[in-house]
Amino acid sequence: MTRKWLSIVGIGEDGLEGLSAIAHSLIDQAEVIFGGDRHLAMLPPDDPRQKIAWTSPISTSIADIIRRRGESVCVLASGDPLCYGIGVTLTRQIPLEEITIIPAPSTFSLACAKLGWSFTELETLSLCGRPASLLQSYIYPNAKLLILSEGKDTPAIVAEILTNRGYGGSKITVLEHLGGIYERIIAGIAADWHETEIAPLNAIAVNCIADAGIIPLPRLPGLPDHAYHHDGQLTKSEVRAVTLAKLAPTPGQLLWDVGAGCGSISIEWMRTDSRCQAIAIEQNSSRLGYITDNAAALGTPYLKVISGKAPLILQDLPTPDAIFIGGGVTAPGLFDICWNALRPGGRLVANVVTVEGEQILFKWYEQVGGSLTRIAVQRAEPIGKFLGWRAMSPVTQWRGIKD
Repeated sequence: MTRKWLSIVGIGEDGLEGLSAIAHSLIDQAEVIFGGDRHLAMLPPDDPRQKIAWTSPISTSIADIIRRRGESVCVLASGDPLCYGIGVTLTRQIPLEEITIIPAPSTFSLACAKLGWSFTELETLSLCGRPASLLQSYIYPNAKLLILSEGKDTPAIVAEILTNRGYGGSKITVLEHLGGIYERIIAGIAADWHETEIAPLNAIAVNCIADAGIIPLPRLPGLPDHAYHHDGQLTKSEVRAVTLAKLAPTPGQLLWDVGAGCGSISIEWMRTDSRCQAIAIEQNSSRLGYITDNAAALGTPYLKVISGKAPLILQDLPTPDAIFIGGGVTAPGLFDICWNALRPGGRLVANVVTVEGEQILFKWYEQVGGSLTRIAVQRAEPIGKFLGWRAMSPVTQWRGIKD
């Protein structure tokens, strides 16, 4: 059997006194102890063992831990190490068979106990070391959010985002030092939030309440066109909904959005699940700015944006599960590079509005099969005092699934 040489012990606000006998034993047997300054300070001052504080970047400390394989190493963590904690990073690089994990109650569990909220009915996220714009995709009427805070300024940032989004009436509860002797709860309304004396160690609970007249943005594909800043290069809402359905996003999968325009396809791919990833490829410099702005405004700041012209720029990108080609289908060699890059079971979807583009898609259809669809949409618009139907340019769509 593989020896378990690494232990990860979660510690709550009650410190070492709140640990179980097993957790104490793992700490006592360790030859080397890693942790934050706060946790290492909990150990007796005369403890002779080597104690190593986290470095920045944290990857340096992770490499140091891995180099010590075979020694008895203990990592001190906050709460549940697998809830946005160091345990997630370590288990991705070290086999679980070599690790013992002893969690303490997570901040989320402690907050639910204080608020009387059901953990299964919540949205949870961390803004610790992450862009605050992540919050944007979690906001909808009556949503209950639990947020791990970056620090004392995070509640004000959250309140500002809610207010600007039209959720100024949302109830905010800040929970400081949960489970410890300095525990404190502060409550208020987003639009009226003025609290500044807040402990750095806090969590934020939000009950989202929409202002009158606010129309929520769904997570399903097909956001209204006005949700995006663009210069006209936008896959329209109805076509976007059909396109995302054909791309079939699944949590954890990666999309290439080739000729991304303002980024609407890749953004809505990522909005379907927080684990979805996307790379937006665009050569137009002004549109690259639109993509970045739209990604932040719609809660997908981790959208990777690449400046360049396909197909050359695609050569060294990570293997995609799906590819959307919204522009440039006539570029020589584009199809072969994209098709070969897809993993088995991957989906390739391309939209065109020109006859030349249709000819290219028909060649792809002859080469590998798939399906061809014509999407024709008409919207009712004013004609004088009346309404009439205005047709959008019909879109020809090809979809192929790689065997």
